[in-house]
Amino acid sequence: MTRLEQQLTFSRELDKLKGVLRQSMLMDASRRENSAEHSWHLATLAILLVEHVEEPVNLVRVLKMLLVHDVVEIDAGDTFAYDTTHVATQNEREKRAAERIFGLLPDEQGRELRGLWEEFEHRRSAESKYANALDRLQPIMQNLYSGGQSWKKHGVTRAQVMDRMRAVEIGLPKVWPTVLKFIDDACAAGYVQE
Repeated sequence: MTRLEQQLTFSRELDKLKGVLRQSMLMDASRRENSAEHSWHLATLAILLVEHVEEPVNLVRVLKMLLVHDVVEIDAGDTFAYDTTHVATQNEREKRAAERIFGLLPDEQGRELRGLWEEFEHRRSAESKYANALDRLQPIMQNLYSGGQSWKKHGVTRAQVMDRMRAVEIGLPKVWPTVLKFIDDACAAGYVQE
């Protein structure tokens, strides 16, 4: 295949992300969100909230990372954060998916995007910490504003939410007090179990 054919093949593959449904409901509770919508929403949050980071970040790098961080779900599916059974096999499923999907691209582009995906997963750089914080912040907002539907459905506890939200405390410490208020509000409303 030519370089252009490889790029267009990858783009065609990305369209499948629109069909990967997440457990999170839209904030209006009308339906489940798909993974492509999730990535777009995180990218817009990255632009909006960058003024709240403590460590300087390369916003373009963060945006690229957020746009590819869930591409592996095309093959691996979305793993619900509180599903311990599927979380146990998530890394292996996603590594296989990354190999195949990023392998569709010309070598240097595939390496770049795979590297961004791996950087997101490792959570060591300022950019990946920020991106992971956003990846946790958006679903808590969805759960809170949709009436806690996915939390209630799966019997999620306050301790589980607190553990999941630690990425916000690390990547966006200025936003952490707001997240704590969200959690308190969710408990008070009965969306999560104490």
